Amino acid sequence: MWEIRQILKITTTPIEGILIIEPQIFRDSRGYFYESYNEEKFHEAGITAKFVQDNQSLSQKGATRGLHFQAPPFEQGKLVRVVQGAVMDVVVDIRKNSPTYGQSWCIELSAENQRMFWIPPGFAHGFETLMDQTLFLYKCTNVYNKGCEGGLLWNDPALGIKWQSAEPIVSDKDQLLPLFKDFTSPF
Repeated sequence: MWEIRQILKITTTPIEGILIIEPQIFRDSRGYFYESYNEEKFHEAGITAKFVQDNQSLSQKGATRGLHFQAPPFEQGKLVRVVQGAVMDVVVDIRKNSPTYGQSWCIELSAENQRMFWIPPGFAHGFETLMDQTLFLYKCTNVYNKGCEGGLLWNDPALGIKWQSAEPIVSDKDQLLPLFKDFTSPF
């Protein structure tokens, strides 16, 4: 863990490359202010990615999205955060030569904790919404390309993800993604 000019607290995770980012929040009687992104400070922390696309989703409690990725040459790193509500955010390492290949890791992101999560290319990503009207934002390092989209089945037992909802809301498309054992990683 290190701090960049007292503005960002960066914490590593058990999976190399995945980082938790906690901005310094300035609060007063009006509310709060913080920098959600500052290129110079992120570069000092080792996140030198160039962001080219921002995405936003609104979901109801129990909505489960993922596990998605973009394959080369349209692979994406993502800086994700929640501005309203809360999610359990999940990554799965799909880098073939990684010692943590196939391992998952999760973190709660919420409007209350103001955490951000850096997910470099080479990871499948998804989340489960923990509150109604959850607003989820992500900055991406590459544009979306339909021909390069991929994914893993969200509830594959081999991944060991402990989703919280008893009745998740999952898209038809996400129900058809492959199991990890049938998956060939492009990374």
